[in-house]
Amino acid sequence: MIRKKVRQISRSRDIVYAFTRHGFGFLVKEMGLLDLLAVPKKLFAEGTRSSAGKSTGERVRLFLEELGPTFVKIGQIASTRPDIIPPDIIKELVKLQDQVPPFSFEEVKAIVEQELADSLKNTFAQFSEEPIAAASIGQVHAATLHTGEKVAIKVQRPQVKQVMETDLEILQELARVADARIEWARRYQVREIMEEIGNSLRLELDYKIEARNSEKIANQFTANPKVLIPKIHWEYTTEKMITMEYIEGIKLNEEERLHQAGYNIKNLGETVVNAIFQQILIDGFFHGDPHPGNILALPGEVIAFMDFGIIGRLSSDMRNHLASFVIALMNRNTDEVVRGITNMGLVPDDVDRKQMRSDVDHLREKYSDVPFSEMSMGKTVNDLFTVAFRHRIQLPTDLTILGKTLLTIEGVIEKLDPDLNIVKIAEPFGRQLLKERYHPKNMAEKMWSQVNEYGDILNDLPKQVKEMAAIMSKGRIKIDLTSPEIDSFVKKLNRISNRISFSMILLSISTLLTGVIIGTSISGQTSKLLTDYSIVELGFGIIITLFLWLLFSIFKSGRF
Repeated sequence: MIRKKVRQISRSRDIVYAFTRHGFGFLVKEMGLLDLLAVPKKLFAEGTRSSAGKSTGERVRLFLEELGPTFVKIGQIASTRPDIIPPDIIKELVKLQDQVPPFSFEEVKAIVEQELADSLKNTFAQFSEEPIAAASIGQVHAATLHTGEKVAIKVQRPQVKQVMETDLEILQELARVADARIEWARRYQVREIMEEIGNSLRLELDYKIEARNSEKIANQFTANPKVLIPKIHWEYTTEKMITMEYIEGIKLNEEERLHQAGYNIKNLGETVVNAIFQQILIDGFFHGDPHPGNILALPGEVIAFMDFGIIGRLSSDMRNHLASFVIALMNRNTDEVVRGITNMGLVPDDVDRKQMRSDVDHLREKYSDVPFSEMSMGKTVNDLFTVAFRHRIQLPTDLTILGKTLLTIEGVIEKLDPDLNIVKIAEPFGRQLLKERYHPKNMAEKMWSQVNEYGDILNDLPKQVKEMAAIMSKGRIKIDLTSPEIDSFVKKLNRISNRISFSMILLSISTLLTGVIIGTSISGQTSKLLTDYSIVELGFGIIITLFLWLLFSIFKSGRF
C-alpha cells in the first residue's frame, strides 16, 4: 500500500511537471498544486519558451506523447469525441501513434505460460520470438498449433494494467480537483469525460471482450464470402492474451503492393463500404477503428477486418434519430434538425435555444445546394458534433465513434478510388432502414409498446392518486418555489395591493364625510351622539386614526 502511494506521488509529479513544461502551468496554479508537489518555478519559464509558436493542439499532443502509452491511448480515445473537444485539438490527437519498443520474448513466454497454465512447447508447435507488431497495450506474435494451424497471438504488456490504473487514478483525481476549482472544467464536465475515457481504456485491457466483439461481427458476415473476420481460438484466449486465426494479406494503405498484386481497387473499396454500412445501419454493431492498417486485402478481392478493441453500438432508436437528422438536413427543415439533435443528445437546461436554432440554420444553409450524392456523411456528422460542442450537448459515445468511423472510411476510400461515391453505396442501406422504420409490423410493435407503457401508467394511477390524497389529508405537502423573478413579481404585487388599499381608504373617507355632510345639510341639524361630540367629528377621528395606522404599517414594510 505504501509502495503504491509512493508510486502515485512520483507519477503525479511527472504528470504535473509535463503540464508545466508544455505551457499548461496555469492549470497547475488554478488547481493549487504548486506547493503540494513542489513544482520548480524555472519550469514555468521553460514551459513558456518551449510552447512559443506552438498551437494548443500541438502542445496537448506533445504532452501526451511525453507521458507514454497510457496517455497516448487516452488521446486516441479522446480523438473520437469532437462533441466535447475543440476541432484544433482533435486534429492533433489523430496524429498520435503507438511508437513503443517491443518487450522481450522471455516476458512473452512467462505471460503465455502463466495464462495457459502450461509450457509453451506443450501448447504450440512453433512460436515466433520476433513480434509481428508492437503497440502500447500489447504485441502480436505468429505461432503454429500442434494441429498445424497458423495463429496470431496478441500478448498484453507486463504490468501494463497496473501502470494504466495508476495513471487513470491520478488523472481522475486531477479532474476532480479541476471540477471543484475551475469554472470551465465544470462547464465542460472534465470529470465525467475522464471517467468515460477511463472506462473505455479499461475495456481495451480485457482481451476476452475484444474476442467477443470479433465473434459478434463475424456472425454478421456468415453469408458474405467477401468479408473475413479472424476465427477466435477460445481455448488459448484469456484476459491477457488472445489467439486468433492468422491471416496474410495486404494492408489497404499499401497501395503499390495492391496494384502489383493485380487487385481491382474499386471492387475492394465497394466491399469495404458495403461491409461498414451493413454493420452501422443494419446490425447496429460496428468496427470503431477501421483505419487502413486494420483492413487487409486477400486473394479473390476478399477483405478482412482486424483488431476489435474499439466497437460502436447504435440502437434502433439512435439509428432512426440519425436518419431523421440527415433527412431533415436535406429537406431544409430547421425544426426537425433541432428535434433530431435534441433526440440524439442530452441538452443542458440552460442552453440558448435561440442561438442553437441560429447555428442549425447556418448548418442547413451549408447543405442547401449540395446534391445528396455529393454529401460527405462523415463531415455531416462532424458538423453535428460542432453544434453539440458549442452548446454543451452531450452525445452518446457510440455516436462519436460513428463519426470517426465514417470519416476514417471516407479517407480510406478517397485514397483507394476518389471516384467511388460512398453516399450512393449507402443509399440502399438507408432505404432499407426507412422501410424497416415504417414497416407496418414494426410500427404496430412500437405502438403496442407505447400502449403497454401508457397502460402501466394508467394502472398505477389510482394507487398514486390514493397516496397523494393521503399525503394531502395529513397536510404534508409543501411547495417551495424560489426564483429571483418570482420574488420580484411578488414584491411588485405587494406594492400594487398596498397602493390600492391606500387609495380605497382615501376614497372611503371622502365618501363617508361627503355623505354625512350632505345628510346634515338636508336635515338642517347637527347629529349628536351620547355626548356633545357630533357624529362627523367622531367618525372623522376614527377614520384618521385607522388611516395613519395603515400608512405607518405600509411604509414600515418598505412595500409602498
